[in-house]
Amino acid sequence: MTGRPDPAAVSPAHRGLDGATARRRYVAVSFLFWFPIGMSVATGVLLFTERGMGLAAVAAFYAVHSLTASAAELPTGGLSDVLGRRPVLAVAGLLNLGAFSLIGLGAAGWAIALGMGLMGLARALSSGPAEAWYVDTVQAHAGPDADLRTGLARGSSATSAALALGTLLGGGLPWVLGLAPGLGEWLADATGGLVIPLSVPALLGALVEIVFVLYVVSSLPEPPRPRTTVRQVVGGVPAAIAAGLRLGARDILIRRVLLTASAAGAALAAVELLTPGRAAALMGTAESGALVFAGLACAGFLCSALGSQLAPLVARFAGGSERAVPASLGLTVLGLALLGMTAHTMSALATTVAVAGYGLVYLGLGAAGPNENDLLHRRVDASGRATALSVQSLSMQLVAAGAGLGAGALPPGPLPWLLAATAVLAGALLWVRRVAPARPVPYVVPARPVPGAAPRTDVETPVNVPNPLC
Repeated sequence: MTGRPDPAAVSPAHRGLDGATARRRYVAVSFLFWFPIGMSVATGVLLFTERGMGLAAVAAFYAVHSLTASAAELPTGGLSDVLGRRPVLAVAGLLNLGAFSLIGLGAAGWAIALGMGLMGLARALSSGPAEAWYVDTVQAHAGPDADLRTGLARGSSATSAALALGTLLGGGLPWVLGLAPGLGEWLADATGGLVIPLSVPALLGALVEIVFVLYVVSSLPEPPRPRTTVRQVVGGVPAAIAAGLRLGARDILIRRVLLTASAAGAALAAVELLTPGRAAALMGTAESGALVFAGLACAGFLCSALGSQLAPLVARFAGGSERAVPASLGLTVLGLALLGMTAHTMSALATTVAVAGYGLVYLGLGAAGPNENDLLHRRVDASGRATALSVQSLSMQLVAAGAGLGAGALPPGPLPWLLAATAVLAGALLWVRRVAPARPVPYVVPARPVPGAAPRTDVETPVNVPNPLC
């Protein structure tokens, strides 16, 4: 695991990359990674159902995704801190390429489960490196006190916009293909049943992943890292994992961020599993339900993008990021409660209320995210930034897996929604009592000698803890 890059060793290309350029590239990477995932959002549950899978099996597929991501989060976060952000992101894109191909073509349960597992591994690999690259680059150019919240908010907005546009396109494609008489049957016959209209978005997503990998390789310069052997990499990753776990155990603010991410995982698991079925039941067919859910999900992601853009404003009005988080999560709790209250009826009024609730869920999560991460990044330094983000993502994925399985097993109705609302409310209540300014939390990273390198002087790198009200 490497420490903060030596300024003298930073490449001219990296040193000359100003904050605005780094922000644009971070936004582009965020968009390209999440756009193909968005294309599979609207059709995922319905595609698996069309392949003959029951709701419990579909929940199990998503659990494979979440559990794989959870198991790989800390090792891959440490890998990014050891090897660099760019190679790990590129591998994530290649794994998603295989995942979308399997999901789009797989008619058997094992193929779908393998594809979801690969996607979970890609999610783990990608959860920290891009954001860590952006923060590293900005702080290398403008110093440790550089503004991070604006760039983080724009990256989060780009993610939401990519999911919104991807979901709209992915949900609309099967419906458009269904307008042509016999086209769906022709696709299935020509491919032996492997390709159906609902699988086209996933296959297009595989093509986008090629563009993502090429962009990452060509546009994300990094400072050179010491040469590492396989033994050093394997030895450095456990150190990164241990340091990341110590952060969550010793620092109350980081612990709150992790628990809040867990609550968000419960909310997202309920929304992503239960909403497509409600849309299909409302419309009567899977293709029409996919189109309606695509529009709804697009609106939700746009609400998330709006919330992310408003995050700095919410922090200013609330008096800091620490106060902005519970205010934002309150909207999510309200949205989930509205979805639960309308679960048993499909009247026009209930549908309108449910749509409003769906938007509030994403608006609140979108506004909370950048403020949580602003607090997180000011608590850790470059040597463990990707690992800390991986711990955060691990918290979300573990709870999302359990919440998804629970929601799939519970009887349809208000209960799954209200349980998710309770989890988010518990996460919001963690922030009621503010954290007083504290001494820096020691982030001790065992230094491993690198052959031919100068002796290390940063064996212990303390975490820089500014005023959390900033």
